[in-house]
Amino acid sequence: MLLENLTLCSAMVLATVTLHFFGLAALIAALNADIGRKVRNAGLVLRGLGLIAIVLLLVGVHALEIWAYAGLYVGLHEIPKLEDALYYSTSAFATLSAPDRLLGHDHRLIGAVEGVNGFLLIGWSTAFLVSVTAKMGLLEASLRGEAARSRARDDEQP
Repeated sequence: MLLENLTLCSAMVLATVTLHFFGLAALIAALNADIGRKVRNAGLVLRGLGLIAIVLLLVGVHALEIWAYAGLYVGLHEIPKLEDALYYSTSAFATLSAPDRLLGHDHRLIGAVEGVNGFLLIGWSTAFLVSVTAKMGLLEASLRGEAARSRARDDEQP
């Protein structure tokens, strides 16, 4: 049983990391396309909307990964209802807390590995998002704007 669980865990980690890689690669390709360049060179509002779209696409990639684990739990007959499997998988993936329902002894290792896997993939997405935000200059533009407003207020005071 241990070898079967390790094989399932390894397959799920490989599948989700591969999915994540190709999801990020697609986002990078979109950012490097003509429309991506236009958004990066646009005003603050359009760049902000572009960043929101990127965040939503990252959430979509994570949702696919969560659904993959939920499907595994249903397929293994560990959690019979898909809604319950999605709840468990989301909680485990995001390492929010110990889910209300524990997997059976035979497959509990999969839930623990999902937590570690989710933690790493969320970290990878966070690093990607920080990089994109820096490249788009959103934080710098906001800080420059705040500094300029502060200087203007100081100049107005007697």
